[in-house]
Amino acid sequence: MGQMEKPTRTHVYQNHHVDSTRWDAITPRADDIVIATPSKAGTTWTQTIVGYLLFPDEQFPEPILQMSQWVEQALSPTDAMAKRVEAQTHRRFLKSHLALDGIPYRDDTKYIIVCRDGRDICMSLWNHVANYSDMFLGLVRDRGDKLGAPYPPAPDDINAFWRNWCTKGWFDWQNDGWPHWSELHLIQSWWEYRHLPNIHLVHYANMLMDTPAAIRELAEYLEIAVDDQRVSEIAKIVSFDNMKANSQKFAPAEGRAWKGGGSTFFHKGTNGRWREEISPENLALYDQAADRVLSPDCRHWIENGGPLP
Repeated sequence: MGQMEKPTRTHVYQNHHVDSTRWDAITPRADDIVIATPSKAGTTWTQTIVGYLLFPDEQFPEPILQMSQWVEQALSPTDAMAKRVEAQTHRRFLKSHLALDGIPYRDDTKYIIVCRDGRDICMSLWNHVANYSDMFLGLVRDRGDKLGAPYPPAPDDINAFWRNWCTKGWFDWQNDGWPHWSELHLIQSWWEYRHLPNIHLVHYANMLMDTPAAIRELAEYLEIAVDDQRVSEIAKIVSFDNMKANSQKFAPAEGRAWKGGGSTFFHKGTNGRWREEISPENLALYDQAADRVLSPDCRHWIENGGPLP
C-alpha cells in the first residue's frame, strides 16, 4: 500500500444492530472526533476520557454517552440521531464500531482506534450479549426480523459462542465475528492506515497499565491542553472501579440494555480469562481466524500491547 493512498468506503454494513449508511446523514465538521473501536475494547472508557478532556469544567450539556452518539446504531430513527448531532455546538466526538471500509473517511477528522486482544474481546462480548435485557433484545430481534435476518439468541456456553465467533461471518465478505461483524477485520482495516496522521491507534492493555499516560497521549493527539492535576483527576474518574460503582451514570443507556443494569455492562475489565475458560480446540480456531485476517505485526501488537511497531 502506498503511503499516499487514502481509505475508501467499499462495504455497506446493515444487520440487526447497525446500518452504516446512517453516516451519510451527518454533515462533517473540520474538528470532528470519531472513536472507532471493536466491541468491548474500551469504547465507553475512551468516550468518557475524551468527554472530560473536552469539558474541563465538567459542565456537560448532556450526559457524555448521549453527546457521543453511536452513529450507525440502527435501533433509533436516523433523522432523530442526525438532528441531535447537528444541533451540537461543542466539538463533536462520535462513536463507531465500523471497519474503515464502512465509514466515510475525511482528512480533517481525527480518528481514535482502541484495539484489544481478540480473545479478550470475545470473552467480554459473550457476557455483553448473553445479558441483554428483554427490552433491548426485543429491539434487536425486531430489527433483524424486518431485515429477514433474525438475531440468534446467545448460547449459554461461552465455548459455543467462541466457536461461532471464530468460524462464521454475518456478512458475505467476512468469515468470523458471527453474529455481529468481524472485530478482527475491523482492527486490521484501521491498522493498514495507521501511518495517516489523523488515525491514532491505542491499546486497551496500555490504557490499563498506565491510564494517566493514555490520557496525556489522547490529549496531545486531540490538541487539548491538560496539566498533571487534571490528568490525575480524570484518571480517578475513569477508573474501572469508579465507573462500575457509578454505572448508571457511565453505562450506555444508563444500563437499561442489560440484565442487572450498568454493573453487568462493566463486567470485569480484565484480560486473559480465556486461558482458563476456553478449550484448546477452540483456542486453535481463534489462531486460524487471526492468522487468516490479521497481518503478523498487527496480531502481535493486539495480543501484546506496547509501542506501535
